[in-house]
Amino acid sequence: MNEFLALDLEEQVAAMTEVARAALRRWAGNFEEITLVKYRENAVFRLRDGNGDRFALRVHRSGYHNDVELKSELLWMSELAAASFDVPAVIPAKSGSLFVKATGPKISGSLQVDMLAWLEGDPLGSIETGFSCGFDELRGFYHQVGQLAARLHDQAAAWQLPLGFARHAWDAQGLLGPNPFWGDFRNLPDLSAHLPLIDEACAKAQHDLRLMGRSRENYGLIHADLVPENVLRNGGRLMLIDFDDAGFGWHMFELATALFWHTDRPYYRTIHDALVAGYRSVRQLSPAQWQQLPLFLYLRGLTYLGWVQTRSETETARELTPMLIEKAVLLANEYLKHHGSLRASRGSLMSS
Repeated sequence: MNEFLALDLEEQVAAMTEVARAALRRWAGNFEEITLVKYRENAVFRLRDGNGDRFALRVHRSGYHNDVELKSELLWMSELAAASFDVPAVIPAKSGSLFVKATGPKISGSLQVDMLAWLEGDPLGSIETGFSCGFDELRGFYHQVGQLAARLHDQAAAWQLPLGFARHAWDAQGLLGPNPFWGDFRNLPDLSAHLPLIDEACAKAQHDLRLMGRSRENYGLIHADLVPENVLRNGGRLMLIDFDDAGFGWHMFELATALFWHTDRPYYRTIHDALVAGYRSVRQLSPAQWQQLPLFLYLRGLTYLGWVQTRSETETARELTPMLIEKAVLLANEYLKHHGSLRASRGSLMSS
């Protein structure tokens, strides 16, 4: 894909559109409209058929998930839709396959393509600008987001995974190992001055993750991208899209992701309190688990540093890197301070 990435944006979009048109012939229906609506990692197109029904066609970037992993993602989405979750329904191809593979000019090899039902709604907000609604409305929405996360974790804990199910893991190796899932944040040149602090926080994070362990109560399948762009609102109803990053991880990583981009905003305490209250109204979340929020906010920050490190040539990465480094340093200090406070409180309990 190196040759593809060397193309300018307009050429990349044209190439992905050709792949989408080639793949579309594999689905039943007379599609009269195909419009690009998003191109960041995957290319997402909106389709309309002769009946006026709308669909989303995703052309996946090369190399992120293998075929088994993508099938597993779509199987989980299908299970959630069958269990009355407001998620996009998967539309199988004419062959019955959940996705197809197609290619086009300037594309080396073939790309995975799937089709989903289109959900009508507006994003809850954005990571750049936050939210347009007032605090009271925001409190209600994030209470629902907490409930939605808890329901997801309940469903995943109860679901017997199909034979061969495979997804990546946001575990200690995926977050802090020598080859983190989203890229090695340690190789980010602008982070070098802060590496002693980062390394100290990582060592303590490894220790805390070992202490937490992994059980059905705190770890399992998670959406892993509960940012406001992926939560759609239609009136008072919330819908969840984009399971591209879904995998196995700690439930607190899910909640930290929902909060990460808002920690410095004036409404942060509002959504912080509403999120945990909503979660606890559906599923147990012990005080000991919730106390690990500073740890998982820090770990979430490291994943974004890995993301920009592997995309350093892009304008998005160049714009985000200074802010993400500043945030990672702040979260590392807050986590280390919190870690010290927890150790001190444990020591006091043991000596009393």
